[in-house]
Amino acid sequence: MLSCIVIDDEPLALNLLKGYVESTPFLRLVAACTNAIAAFEILEKETVDLIFTDIQMPNLSGMELSKMILNQKTKVIFTTAFEEFALEGYKVNAIDYLVKPISYSEFFTAANKAKQQMLQTSNQAPIDDYIFVKSDYKLMKIDLKDLIYVEGLKDYLKFYTVHSEKPILTLKSMKSLEEELSKKQFMRVHRSFMVNLKKITTIERNRIVFGDTYIPVSDKYKEAFLKFVNSDFQ
Repeated sequence: MLSCIVIDDEPLALNLLKGYVESTPFLRLVAACTNAIAAFEILEKETVDLIFTDIQMPNLSGMELSKMILNQKTKVIFTTAFEEFALEGYKVNAIDYLVKPISYSEFFTAANKAKQQMLQTSNQAPIDDYIFVKSDYKLMKIDLKDLIYVEGLKDYLKFYTVHSEKPILTLKSMKSLEEELSKKQFMRVHRSFMVNLKKITTIERNRIVFGDTYIPVSDKYKEAFLKFVNSDFQ
């Protein structure tokens, strides 16, 4: 299942793309945006696999948006009424370039091409042992082996690591991080907390103890956590 965003400033075109996404079994619609700025704000918080975007839009074009995306895993398919943008689209490594009016068969073929490329990449690439997060207008590298736990605070996350006295603060949702990190090493144990399972040494009642910090295990996640404790925890 690929998560996706559709972007178009024309309501009819936007509704058509939404309908196409909803008709495609391997696509999940995250948002439908009437401008690229709104889409960029979502991309700052969510990990999205695929973007279908028009090119000519007010304030920020789809082409400009594609150049601003920091997550290299996010792929782009352009949808536009102008064929002359095709060459520029391929220069930014777009998966495909669809010229309006777009039929469902054309849409499906492009979406399937994205799916096949991502499957091929995931099969070839090793699992990353680090992540990059945006903090204070910089990209900060976090080695997963050094990450102890993550705390959620509204739209922000705090990353607590072995070598950093202060947490690293970034604008990101806990849900998107949960999808990004390996479930074998990290587990969400509370609405506001995700922990590195390999860093756990002490559990007191329904709390995980990291030094002077006590992290609660909520009822929603207790069953999965206890399963880990009973089978894997030494």
